[in-house]
Amino acid sequence: MLKKVLIANRGEIAVRVIRTCRELGVATVAVYSELDRDALHVRLADEAFALGGQTAADSYLNTGAILDVIDRCGADAVHPGYGFFSENTDFARAITERGVTFIGPPPEAIDVMGDKISSRHAAERAGVSGVPGRSEVLESADQVTAFGGEFGWPVAIKAAFGGGGRGMKVVSGPDEAADALESAKRESLAYFGRDECYVERYLAWPRHVEMQIIADTRGTTLWLGERDCSAQRRHQKLVEESPAPDFADEVRQAMGEASVKVAEACGYVNAGTVEFLYQDGEFFFLEMNTRLQVEHPVTELVTGLDLVEWQLRVASGEPLGFSQDDVRRHGHAIEVRINAEDPAGGAFTPSPGTISRFTAPGGPGVRLDSGYESGDTVSQFYDNLVAKLVVWGHDRESARRRMLRAIDETVIYGVSTTLPADVAILSHPDFIAAEHSTNWVEQTLDLSGVVSTGSESPRDAAAPEGEGSPPRALRDVTAEVDGRRYQVKLWVPDPGDEVAVAAGDAGSGRTAAPKRPKATASGAGSGTVAVPMQGTIVKLLVAVGDTVEVGQTVCVLEAMKMENNVNAEKAGTVKEVRVKAGESVGPGDVIAVIE
Repeated sequence: MLKKVLIANRGEIAVRVIRTCRELGVATVAVYSELDRDALHVRLADEAFALGGQTAADSYLNTGAILDVIDRCGADAVHPGYGFFSENTDFARAITERGVTFIGPPPEAIDVMGDKISSRHAAERAGVSGVPGRSEVLESADQVTAFGGEFGWPVAIKAAFGGGGRGMKVVSGPDEAADALESAKRESLAYFGRDECYVERYLAWPRHVEMQIIADTRGTTLWLGERDCSAQRRHQKLVEESPAPDFADEVRQAMGEASVKVAEACGYVNAGTVEFLYQDGEFFFLEMNTRLQVEHPVTELVTGLDLVEWQLRVASGEPLGFSQDDVRRHGHAIEVRINAEDPAGGAFTPSPGTISRFTAPGGPGVRLDSGYESGDTVSQFYDNLVAKLVVWGHDRESARRRMLRAIDETVIYGVSTTLPADVAILSHPDFIAAEHSTNWVEQTLDLSGVVSTGSESPRDAAAPEGEGSPPRALRDVTAEVDGRRYQVKLWVPDPGDEVAVAAGDAGSGRTAAPKRPKATASGAGSGTVAVPMQGTIVKLLVAVGDTVEVGQTVCVLEAMKMENNVNAEKAGTVKEVRVKAGESVGPGDVIAVIE
């Protein structure tokens, strides 16, 4: 078994890996940016090292900084999590060339499957048909226009080296091609470090069904079961479940066998997911994710397997020790993603901020995988996944009802979350009858009545602990020496004597709920265009003197690795533009004035 694992990631997945490592007696090393100095994954790891920087590009995508930490801490393995470098061939090769184990497939397999274009070729060689598309890197928007003219609109532009909906844009017609390709390339570069994109046909009403596989170094490749991930918005999953509902067993068997063929075609090792689109009784290869998936817990709950444990065992050279016939699936599992987004009215607006209160649900069959606790800050610079709530039931209906109960018990203040939208999805007759598709949330589900919750706490989160509590003179303090994080105990003045105590005890995880401006993207028709959230201006689309119409996009704002259009709600002439591309803005900041 491996001795020390560095987790080259952050948030919920880093915490997930750390916990299994601790159960197996494997030491863990966390890395962190300036903004994540006191993050949960840093607090839980045995050791932690600073990468510097705030943005992903300056920290978690800084290969040199991560390699330096590997050398300094003596880790014998690296777990990449998902996102960031998890599907980056150059990073995997840099790890293995140092004689360090990469907990994932060999670089050669990532070369084939981490690139969505070459993965299409590999699937075809294995006899598995994919969604009709052009298996080449897009050089210009003209290629998108030509493809749409040949196969019909809409079409989908996708990041060749990404997943999870990042860098994916649906193009309805030729007039949208140039802007959509530019936006897809920006998102892909920001999240995955590469901007290559390709184009394929966009299916109108498919289900997203994916197959979990695991392969060891001895030539054994198994499929463990499927997951239905069709409830999505912005091409990113909201609700996932296993097994897929209303899904014929003969299709399940065929899809499992196809996923094994695809994996074996590229010499795959370790855990991976082969994704398919399923429509009208047929399935099409979509892509292979050469990493652990966000939704892996639903497979764990129905199979009883710890996928992170098996990742570690396979990376250590151990055989799987069981066959395809030994894989058993019991009951039904559902996962909802708790993202820091405001789903009010179906907008799903990013909602960075500090979590003033986080109360987890409990009871039988309930699991919460979280990267945050009360007092932690969800930054605009990273993915907005706060936690994953997962439940198990003896059948789908019992799991659905258990999930609704668990959501009702979950309390999060300080940021808005997607939980109200999750309730709307789980309660809808279409979802109950398994008649939804990947387009259902945005095209059919009525979220007009969904309201924002959690942005402010009904009680003072910075209230004192309780009457009679003794002063805490001996306190935990974090210190950083030569880039390595240490936690020590120091005698300090009584917190009651500190002027800043009202802002929250740094060691207690409590902070007052933020008072967030009630801004809209238009200044309520006043002629001032204000941004609704913290973020970075990536593109300005108007200049002083331009004439704008109601609903016209004034700028593109990046927040939490998603691009958001800020639109005008008043027609007129642009009198002022107060920002430039690349500038950071806060919620309520006025970026333009229209008269």
